[in-house]
Amino acid sequence: MGKRKAKKRSNSTLKTTSYFKRFQVKFARRRLGKTDYYARQRLILQDKNKYNSPKYRFSVRFTNRDVICQVIYATIKGDVTICAAYSHELPKYGMKAGLTNYAATYATGLLCARRLLTKYDLAETYEGNTENLGEDYNVEAEGDRRPFKCFLDTGLVRTSTGSRVFAALKGAVDGGLDIPHNDKRYAGYDLQDKSLDTETLERYIKGGVVAEYAEEMEEEEPEKYQEHFKNYHDQEFDPTELEDKMEEVFEAIREDPTHTKKARSKPADAKVWKPRKLTYDQRKAALKAKLEALVAA
Repeated sequence: MGKRKAKKRSNSTLKTTSYFKRFQVKFARRRLGKTDYYARQRLILQDKNKYNSPKYRFSVRFTNRDVICQVIYATIKGDVTICAAYSHELPKYGMKAGLTNYAATYATGLLCARRLLTKYDLAETYEGNTENLGEDYNVEAEGDRRPFKCFLDTGLVRTSTGSRVFAALKGAVDGGLDIPHNDKRYAGYDLQDKSLDTETLERYIKGGVVAEYAEEMEEEEPEKYQEHFKNYHDQEFDPTELEDKMEEVFEAIREDPTHTKKARSKPADAKVWKPRKLTYDQRKAALKAKLEALVAA
């Protein structure tokens, strides 16, 4: 009996205080503050009777210098991106500066939508909204194929009224994607009257707010204007004419939304630090030359 008791005591000493705690460490991306798993769970869970059909989401993310729009679906191995568009592509279509404002975000969402529909041969069937951009638009089914449906993924961005996230949503919806939404978060929505001012929204989409601000600053504070809109002037892009140029940008996006990869070429003076692996014939020739040098010596 004494031996058994001693054995139990020795086992209990191995169990530290952390052994008896119920604390569970959260996921790594939750600890880093990168993923809202409460929202993600509701975006990726699919009904069992859908038979493994993917549930697409329209993801919008912001950096200091870029706007990223992607259409993604989740798998067990990880997320798969089927289409992406970036605001740094907009200079190709005529928008050379201000690549993170409301108008640029709308254009990026429009580019992603048109690129996706072109990829799946739906661009001609679903052209989207080309007139009266300030009015709310919902795509309707036409022909044999239904519109491409996805859900808005805002990430950790605060979804307040007038947020740029909903500018990307508006661009994607006008581009022809079927995204469930309402007009309560667009710029120009009056929370008291519960109505959308379509003229205000269209002014935001076309960059009219930026153009007005630039005109006022140019008249009142010309020195601050030169400094504040320096990137516009460096690219020879007049911010006061932004509203007129954005219409040309939208037309250019609809004409050719496809992405063309840049041809990569190796630098002329590429340095190689590791010795290159020789083939069998090269090693054989090197050994023969070494033996001949030894015989000659």
